[in-house]
Amino acid sequence: MKKKIAIIFGVTGQDGSYLSEFLIKKGYLVHGIKRRSSSFNTGRIDHIYQDKFTDKRNFFLHYGDVTDAISVSSLIKKIKPMEIYNLAAQSHVSVSFEVPEYTASADAIGALRILEAIKFHGFEKKTKFYQAGTSEMFGKVRETPQDENTPFYPRSPYGVAKVYAHWITVNYREAYNIFACNGILFNHESPRRGETFVTRKIVIALCKIKKRLQDKLYLGNIEAKRDWGHAKDYVQAMWKMLQKKSPNDYVIATGKQFSVKQFINLTLKELKIKFYWKGKGINSKCYTDDGKCIIACDKEYYRPLEVDSLLGNSKKANKELNWKSKTSIQELVKDMVSSELKNINNNES
Repeated sequence: MKKKIAIIFGVTGQDGSYLSEFLIKKGYLVHGIKRRSSSFNTGRIDHIYQDKFTDKRNFFLHYGDVTDAISVSSLIKKIKPMEIYNLAAQSHVSVSFEVPEYTASADAIGALRILEAIKFHGFEKKTKFYQAGTSEMFGKVRETPQDENTPFYPRSPYGVAKVYAHWITVNYREAYNIFACNGILFNHESPRRGETFVTRKIVIALCKIKKRLQDKLYLGNIEAKRDWGHAKDYVQAMWKMLQKKSPNDYVIATGKQFSVKQFINLTLKELKIKFYWKGKGINSKCYTDDGKCIIACDKEYYRPLEVDSLLGNSKKANKELNWKSKTSIQELVKDMVSSELKNINNNES
């Protein structure tokens, strides 16, 4: 039986690494696309990397960039994939305010470049396409919880760019009959999350504080509420979308909401650090039981436009994809803390 061939744009990221593992276990030949960098950027996929001398290779790496239309088109023509997963993005919300034009090129027009390549090479009936959407598209939410019919109201250049990518995916699906799906994924974390994202930032800092390697952590809006799941569960939903008989769009979420402050509390409890809070909002401070301040808020870490609350309704995915989030937030925190403590111990030895 001929193996399925998949391209993953954004293979070196959190989701790309978990999806690669998942597809390889499913028997796929996986082609990962990564940007050229002067420093190593493959840490999340080094354990599955195979060089050209490996027998029966099932994982291949190529240089490419979704901001380069010729690169995208050439790769798709050469590889002739059955499935394409577009996980490539400038994915940091706060950074998108600093580099809005680049964010638009990568996150919005990047999806268009892939769709155009599928159409240009006549792969409309051969190649299925998955577009990674985000709950940040809902932004200033119009209803709670948010589902596939909730209107978008993005509050960042990142959210705006992702809304374009969402609708251009729908447009090419309807105009050219491309099997194209949008996954509107709510926050999903793991030990492989980027170090500047708030959950990983919290876990790294509090583990270092526990080990007396750091004194204090500064954060922004700790009252913000999010729907947090584990990335390893969410990549399975991506794959399930492309196995359906017809394409559609799906919200992927846990249906449970926690504030950043609650995430902090769970992390502190997992680390067995006794603590108490004083103050509210930007004046919030967290102290250890001996009176040492270990967490404070700073306006530098607030976004120009805040998104206060996101909560997903994934009933459609539950029913049509037979998908459900398996990992509780307590299990997620435990996984992230355990992994971080191992990293620290390995660096110390």
